[in-house]
Amino acid sequence: MNRNLAIVALIAVVNALGYGIIIPILYSYSRQFGLSDFQNGLLFSTFALCSFIATPVIGRLSDKYGRKPLLIFSLIGTAVSFFMAAWAPSAAFLFLARALDGATAGNISVASAVIADTTDVKNRAKGFGLIGAAFGFGFVFGPAISAFAIGYSIKLPFIIAGSVSILAVLVTALFLPETNKHIGQIEHKKLFDFPRLWHALFEGQVGRTLLISLLYATSFGLFIYALQPVALKVLHLTPQLLAVLFTVFGIAGLITQAIIFSRLTKRFKLTSLFTFALFGVSLVFASLFFANIFSIFVGLCILLSLGNGIVNPLTQTILSRETDAKSQGSILGLQASYLSIGQIMGPIIGGTIALYSIQAPFLIASLFCVTSFLLSRNIILTVHKESAFS
Repeated sequence: MNRNLAIVALIAVVNALGYGIIIPILYSYSRQFGLSDFQNGLLFSTFALCSFIATPVIGRLSDKYGRKPLLIFSLIGTAVSFFMAAWAPSAAFLFLARALDGATAGNISVASAVIADTTDVKNRAKGFGLIGAAFGFGFVFGPAISAFAIGYSIKLPFIIAGSVSILAVLVTALFLPETNKHIGQIEHKKLFDFPRLWHALFEGQVGRTLLISLLYATSFGLFIYALQPVALKVLHLTPQLLAVLFTVFGIAGLITQAIIFSRLTKRFKLTSLFTFALFGVSLVFASLFFANIFSIFVGLCILLSLGNGIVNPLTQTILSRETDAKSQGSILGLQASYLSIGQIMGPIIGGTIALYSIQAPFLIASLFCVTSFLLSRNIILTVHKESAFS
């Protein structure tokens, strides 16, 4: 592995570790500031909203000023955000910390640009795969670190996340060369093409698959939010046990992506597997509404992680098959935008519904996912019709 890819992998690990460390304890930590469930939903969405806004801006700035300074700047911002959260004197300060973390999380787009700068077409997929593997690593070890650290202090996970970010700053500053050989040469495109986001949903099969991405991301955003108040208030778990549950969830997802996914795709048609996985996840979401026993709840979360590990890569695979080579980048970029929008909407919807029923967000997540399932059935029917006339 060349040095640039190793540093990019470290940056991806830092982002995933930070997310994995913080998310399992964010709800219980924020309750110390007297936030309601609705306000907590807003807190969860703040990160995704700021990331959605900042990512194209940071990417554009890296084209103008270079990759290295933007990576260093954003990693410093990430570190500062964690330390701000650790010593937040008020809820407003905690919101500001999450906003800063979201705004600087756009460094992943710059890290991806480093891969594009330093690899040829043949090896580029391996480079992007490295980012995926690094995220998988972070989502397993982040919650595990949180589970260990919270036993000493609820602030310690934030301090560890900030310290890891500082390490990434030092490594980037000392060892990463500037990879952008065309600094200042910017394509003057819109940063936010909202009409394009809307119209893309009506572009035949591609539009349906993009809509599935949006609905599924919203359902999963509902789940990530609802998991915490339900685990703490209904199942009466400690924040430490909740972090362990997130660790188990991450391990199940990693096993799915590393072992199970490839075997299933060799055995079944992709569209059929996609539809089945969406239906299964819908059932799990609905079942979580009724799960008041810890062992059953954990089992359902493991099943959900398995299903999620199938749905996410299949969505991208199906999208890439529906799109011509020249449009791959723009379509996958649109999908990333829909995923961010879903992560913004999910916690807000969940926080609003939780004011009336703390477990009801699971049912709403199931409804979103069932809609995705029905749309996926439509894709299969379209494929069958096209096959019949070909």
